[in-house]
Amino acid sequence: MHNRAIRTALAAVVALAVPLTVAACGDDDNGGGGSTNAGANKPAITIGSKSFTEEAILGELYSQALRAKGYKVTLKPNIGQTEIADKALTSGKIDMYPEYTGTTLSVVAQQKTKPKSAEDAYAAAKKFYEGRGQTLTEPTPFFDSDGVAVKKDFADSKGLKALPDLKKLSGNDAKLAGAPEFATREEGLLGLKSVYGLNNLKFTPLQIGLQYQALDQGKVSLIEVFTTDGALASGKYTVMEDPQKVFGFQNVAMVLPQKLEKDLGSEFTDTVNAVSAKLTNEAMQQMNAAVDIDKNKPAAVAQKFLKANGLD
Repeated sequence: MHNRAIRTALAAVVALAVPLTVAACGDDDNGGGGSTNAGANKPAITIGSKSFTEEAILGELYSQALRAKGYKVTLKPNIGQTEIADKALTSGKIDMYPEYTGTTLSVVAQQKTKPKSAEDAYAAAKKFYEGRGQTLTEPTPFFDSDGVAVKKDFADSKGLKALPDLKKLSGNDAKLAGAPEFATREEGLLGLKSVYGLNNLKFTPLQIGLQYQALDQGKVSLIEVFTTDGALASGKYTVMEDPQKVFGFQNVAMVLPQKLEKDLGSEFTDTVNAVSAKLTNEAMQQMNAAVDIDKNKPAAVAQKFLKANGLD
């Protein structure tokens, strides 16, 4: 019953019934997505997903929806960070994976120019991929960027609302924990220093998922977060505003070779786009919470979401 109580509280915050249904069904080992079609003439595909909760859920959502349409799908979860995922794609170890548009530009394309809007970021990312024979499906409505969060009471006591406010912190108050790659990215510590002058921050690398525990235990005062993290729905944390958009625009789209998209046919593209269209910020935050807080499995969460939206 404890898991249901958490989900009910979260649902009350965002009034989102579908992910509540996901959690209320409890943990389920059945990944779902079983096809009712023979799918004999459809190519087999391998989908990868990166090494954090949201990507695990995304991988399951797309894989199960495609299996329901008769595609033979192999899912390779937890393949690593962006650089590794891109190498897996270009080397043919995977056929596709869900990627964030801003990360495409800053990490894969290594572009220094910042897009001015989510639409610009998507257009620039798609143009980059098309330049090397790949493409993107339609972007999700949800927008998951990096962010810096603190405990709400700490923010209130220190007068912290936006990233520039962090410049006045020192000592233990300036300790920041995040994924190791956060330290070397423009959409990370480098950008915080160059754009906001936050040279006072003392960075501690941590595996993704451990930062909230470090913050709650007082080991650090600041943490890197994803803005759709389920933990943020608790109201315990404050995410700093990013007026200069250091963390960019991070809608998600599936990246794959152009030829493969053509070979897979319009039903493939329509299926992926139909799933993406349902993925709002509220939906992703609820599904992330169902995994991270309620300890449901990504496959079970994805299965219930797809069923509730008629995509199974």
